[in-house]
Amino acid sequence: MVKLVVMYGHPKDPVAFEAYYAETHLPIAAKIQGLSRVEFTKLIGTPDGGKPSQYRMAELYFETIEELQKQMGSPEGQAAVNDIPNFASGGVDVMIGEVQS
Repeated sequence: MVKLVVMYGHPKDPVAFEAYYAETHLPIAAKIQGLSRVEFTKLIGTPDGGKPSQYRMAELYFETIEELQKQMGSPEGQAAVNDIPNFASGGVDVMIGEVQS
């Protein structure tokens, strides 16, 4: 299993980010096919009580790297990718990982 990890930096306007993310971006991303699992995380702090380096994290799980590439290259996957600049004012890092247990 592999996962696409999207790390969102702290937005300039968290209220606007949250509204757009929930009302616009997630419905667009929900159209991506072939997902085994999805997790969305709002980061709230560090172990020492500090501010986390990132604001949010999205993890999209696929059975294979080929399935990830196929689905993220689809019109639905590209729509989600192309929407990111519309709300991610704090920047975004995207990584692919191999899930190991």
